[in-house]
Amino acid sequence: MKPIIFGVAGGTGSGKTTVALQILERVGFDRVAYVPHDAYYRDASTLPPAERARLNFDHPDSLDNDLLITHLKQLRAYQPVEIPVYDFKTHSRTPETRHIDPQPVILVEGILIFADKRLRDLMDIKIFVDTDADIRLIRRLQRDMAERGRSAESVIDQYLATVRPMHLEFAEPSKRYADVIIPEGGFNEVAIEMVAARLRALLDQPPGG
Repeated sequence: MKPIIFGVAGGTGSGKTTVALQILERVGFDRVAYVPHDAYYRDASTLPPAERARLNFDHPDSLDNDLLITHLKQLRAYQPVEIPVYDFKTHSRTPETRHIDPQPVILVEGILIFADKRLRDLMDIKIFVDTDADIRLIRRLQRDMAERGRSAESVIDQYLATVRPMHLEFAEPSKRYADVIIPEGGFNEVAIEMVAARLRALLDQPPGG
């Protein structure tokens, strides 16, 4: 059976990673290849640090979708891939890669995965996680300070300069392409279970069924 490519999108801090992981738990980690879009940020290591910090990481052009599409096609052909490992503190790819084996379900997760038609066309199921802007900002602030060594001021400055405008221009409009919209992210147990049940049904159906 051709692997199912399943996309989970949503704004920064929407809870899409939590939704993706909860679906993984319900479907079975051993049956899912997890591919985060965040791993495909373009390497900015050749730029001076001050210039790196000014890059617009919330625009679709900041992501290497060509490489992601190549990897998804390889996984769909049951070939393993080595995905990049991105260091958000230095805005650069590390020398390491992460090995991903092909599985019956390929789960792609990221803010802008529905903004590129080529990516959308590869996906069998598209989920958008929809969460209020104030909640998303608070989560973004907490995450970037705790995990990425950022100050509150720098996070807020980036949010106002690029995160919010790019969300309104690219992420929010891409919601129209979703098959299912999940409000309240990881707290929406009913919606998560419905999606997981659908995936389990597709996986367990007999060939030709």
